[in-house]
Formats: sequence, structure tokens, C-alpha cells
Amino acid sequence: MKCLSFLFLLQASLILHGQTLNEDSVFIRTHYTKKEVYIAMRDGVKLFTTIYEPKDKSQKYPFLIQRTPYSCAPYGATKFPNRRLGPNRQLMQEQYIFVYQDVRGRYMSYGTFQEMTPAIDKKVSKKDVDESSDTYDTVDWLLKNIGNNNGRVGVYGISYPGFYATASLPDAHPAIKAVSPQAPVTDEFIGDDANHKGAFFLLDNFDFMKYFDAHRKGPVQDYGKSLFTTDYTDAYKFFLDMGPLNNSNGPLYFNNQGKIWNEYLAHDTYDDYWQKRNVRPHLKNIKPAVLVVGGWFDAEDMFGALRTYESIEKQNPQNSSSLVMGPWTHGAWSRMEWTKFGTHDFVQNTSGFYRDEIETKFFNYYLKSKGGLDLPEAYIFETGSNEWKKYDTWPPPNSTPLPFYLKENKKLSRSQARSNGFDEYVSDPANPVPYVDGTYRRRRNEYMVDDQRFASERPDVLTYQTDTLAFPITISGKIFADIFVSTTGTDADFVVKLIDVLPGDEPDPVPNPQNLHMAGYQRLVRAEVIRGKFRNSFEKPAPFTPGRIEEVKFELPDAAHTFKKGHRIMIQVQSSWFPLVDRNPQKYLNIPNAESHDFQKSTIRIYHDLEHSSKIFLPILNQ
Repeated sequence: MKCLSFLFLLQASLILHGQTLNEDSVFIRTHYTKKEVYIAMRDGVKLFTTIYEPKDKSQKYPFLIQRTPYSCAPYGATKFPNRRLGPNRQLMQEQYIFVYQDVRGRYMSYGTFQEMTPAIDKKVSKKDVDESSDTYDTVDWLLKNIGNNNGRVGVYGISYPGFYATASLPDAHPAIKAVSPQAPVTDEFIGDDANHKGAFFLLDNFDFMKYFDAHRKGPVQDYGKSLFTTDYTDAYKFFLDMGPLNNSNGPLYFNNQGKIWNEYLAHDTYDDYWQKRNVRPHLKNIKPAVLVVGGWFDAEDMFGALRTYESIEKQNPQNSSSLVMGPWTHGAWSRMEWTKFGTHDFVQNTSGFYRDEIETKFFNYYLKSKGGLDLPEAYIFETGSNEWKKYDTWPPPNSTPLPFYLKENKKLSRSQARSNGFDEYVSDPANPVPYVDGTYRRRRNEYMVDDQRFASERPDVLTYQTDTLAFPITISGKIFADIFVSTTGTDADFVVKLIDVLPGDEPDPVPNPQNLHMAGYQRLVRAEVIRGKFRNSFEKPAPFTPGRIEEVKFELPDAAHTFKKGHRIMIQVQSSWFPLVDRNPQKYLNIPNAESHDFQKSTIRIYHDLEHSSKIFLPILNQ
């Protein structure tokens, strides 16, 4: 949830690279001075800002700004961070004026915090403020009050700070020349942290909001305790025992003290609350160059990166914007090294390539007029083949969505079924399908590439696969599920997974820290969930009529992947993904208000015949 896994990743980096980070701290103390100031916004609210200026005054420097709800600590003009400044070490050593700011209402800044501050396109008075205006006012003050600057500004951030980078783009200050939203939170109902297509992501939000939703009475350096503490090792059992979602507000948990948590539970449809917090419609008339960065294994904001770039491209065809998608988890491109993930071995340092060839060159070019920049429209890492690809558009123009049909005998084929038929399973909220095999306390990032054989063995998961591939198939672009279903209930979730099935003679990775045997491994490539009542409209949910066949169409996140010769393509369909996603009672109601007696078993049917041909559209790359 919004950089939670990135914070854990950063803590791990502190341990793994302690010596290097200590060298960073020495470099900062040797080459930078630090000052802390309050900058007044146009409505009078003051925001706490930390500024690191190069000691060398022989040249002028651009600004690199990160605005954050996670604190710009360490606080105190004599206290320096035990980590690098800026997006990467090279840029720190290049020397910029680095600026960190606590956003409105967080940590040492004044004002009232809003979750994903709604943008205001037409501001009629100084009271009309949003993150665009706060960034504008901050930049204006910096240019006038911090000497030795060259008049150029860059903005960047990962996850929630990535949202603030995106939000700086509308009506941007003319001095802002380069902006990099990285894994930006973008639309929390359709595809980012809070919900995916209306299905509430319970595990991440519960864990994150118990500390992020903590209270403060004014500016503080430390929020202190979380709203509550929990002690468990098995998240599946814990959340099953907790019961319906409304029990999360019991005395042991949020106890109605979580402001944002309560907002989430109060808005069960894509209403005005969520729509105002969708920044995409406001990304118009964008002037700065934009570098959008995301990861194919980002469990939090893959949607945000892909759809932020898409929105900028559609609404600003003349703008200079690029998309980078690599084989990374949330924020992993900021690691010194990223060569493996799960059972994937990329045979190269993908984060080092990004840092050296893309990010450093991007900011140096636009903010210092240094070096050249030959960025394609899309720089994409293709899993399976382990190759970086350059494209003039994303999705690539030679990518064609082709249907793969779910058929009888659990087959997946390019040819449509000719006989009437369906497969069915019983979905039981008391025994939901786990999102991962094993016992875990926190969300396991590797679930995005894990072996799905544990799910294939369950009677409440349907599995369809192709014959062995006679030649490799590469997909690049959007994936669409189009399934025909019926249920004995009045609501249901649908999870569709795209899986790469490895052959029986697949060699094991070397080294293989998981001690896994890869023969027959069902490696997850992409998966997504939709809450069935939103199959026609996210704004106007509708119940299912028991027994009636209905079409459910939805988009999975994009992919760039090669299914090698000898592999198989598999599709799995199920109706729970717990506790990653909260349980659907399978009764049409406001789920945050559901009681234990509302949860019921349902028989789900997936149809495959000429009239109701369930299928998945894969973006096949024509090579």
C-alpha cells in the first residue's frame, strides 16, 4: 500500500548496503549544506521544507524536489540523512539543489491532509489550493530565495510521492522542466492501492492504514504509536477469524478512529469521492518533459504507471513523455542491484541499467543541458526473453489483440468451442482461495510470479491451458478478459490469471534460493480481479439474476512477456483471492456493512459455446 513495501525495501537496503550508505552520508556532509524553512502557500498555510545546497558555488544548480507524506526527516539543521539524496547516487554526486517537503497536513507541515488531494482545474481565489498550486508556490519561493540556482526544476517521487509528482503537472510552474512520476498512485478505485475494479484490497490497506491513519494535533516529527497493534503470523487465518469487513472497526482494531479507513468503507462505489481523486482527467496541457516509471511485478501501483502515461499521451500528443516498465517490484528500480526476483533470473542488473542509461540522463539533459538523450516513447523489459525493447508507442503498433478461447476438457485454444458447455465450481466465503501458497504475515511480493499449482488443485479454481507451444509467443500490451458467467447468488468476484506453464524438462535457475524444481511450474504472468456488481458500470452497480448468463468484461494490467517454445499458456478463473482481496458475501449489498449471516456459498458457471464463448484477448506481437 502506497510505498509500504518500498519502505521495507529501503530498510533492507540500509542493512545490505550499510557501508555504501555511510559513504553517501559522508559525501552529503562534505559537499552539501542543509537548511530548514517554512514556505507559505497562497492561502497562508506553511509547509515544512528541507533544502540541501551544494557547497561549491562555482556553478549554478537546478532543483530536484520530492514532496512526501512520509516525512522529510531527519529533522534538525545539523542532522544529515544516512542515505543518498535524490533519486540515485549519480545525481547526488552530479550535485543538484535537493528539496524535500512535508505535504500539507503531514508531519511538520501545517494544514489539513487529504487523501489523494482532489485537483481544482479552475481556481477562483487563493483558498482554492491543491497539490499543483502547492508545488507551484514552493517552486516560486525557491527560485526567489535560494541563490545559485539555474532557474530549472525537476520533480520526482515513488508511490505516494509519485502521485505528488503527477499532481505537479497541471498548470505547472514554468521553471519545472522535468517530472518523473514513479509507480504513481493514480486511481484508487479502478486499479491502485485501495481497490481493483471495485474489489477492496484488504491485506495491504489494513496493514498500512493502522499507522498512516494515526492522528496528530499539529506539526510533529513523529506520529508515535499506530492506531492499534496486531500479533499474528498467518494473515489468511487472522482475516478469516476477524470476519466481515465491518469488524475492522471493532475495539481491537480501527475502532472508528481511522479517518481515511472510514472514508474507504463509506464509499463502496465509484462515486464522487473516488472520481475527484482520479488525477488522470486533469493531465492536460502538460509542458514539462515526463518520465513515467513502473514495474511489471509492482503489487501496488502498476496500474498507476501504465495509465498515467496513457492519459498524458492521449491528452497531450505533442508533449515529450516516455514510459519505462522493468521487471521490478514497487520501487525496486531505486535499488543498487536488481538481477533476480522469485524464480526469475534476468541475467543483468536491470536497476543499474535504468539508473545509468535512463534516469540520470533524463534529469541531466533537461535540468543541466548535459549530455544527449535518446529516449524512446516506451522502454520496456520483456520477461521470458529478458530483453529491453524500444517502442515508438505503447502498446506497440504491431501488437494485435487475439482471442484465446476457454473450451471443454479444460482446453485453451485459438479456435472457438462448437458445442454447448460450461464448467462450474462452488465458491465458499468460509473457505476462500488464498492468493499465495504458504503462511505469511505480510503481503508476499512474490505472489505475482509464484507457482499456481496450489490453486490448480482446488475444486473452486478452473484451469484451461493450450497444447505445448510449437513456437514462442510474445505478448506486448493490454490484456482483456471476456467471460460469460452465471451464479446462484446476486454478486460475485471474478479473478482471471494468465500463467506461463514451464515444460517438464525446464532447467532449474542457478542459483535457486527457493530450492524449487521448475518442471511443470505454473508461473503467474498477470492477474486481476473485478467485483461482479461493477461489470456494467463502476458508478452504478447491479446485482446478478441467479442462474442468468451474463457477460463480464474487464482489463488486466499490461504485460510484455514471451512464452517460450515448449511452454503452455494457462488461464485460471476463480471467485476469491484472500486475504489480498476482501471476501465477497456473494449477496448484492454494501459489503462494508455485511454481517456474518450475509455470506453464502454460490455455484459459479463459466460458459464456453458459440453463443457464450468465454475468452481472453492477448496482445500478440507480430515479429
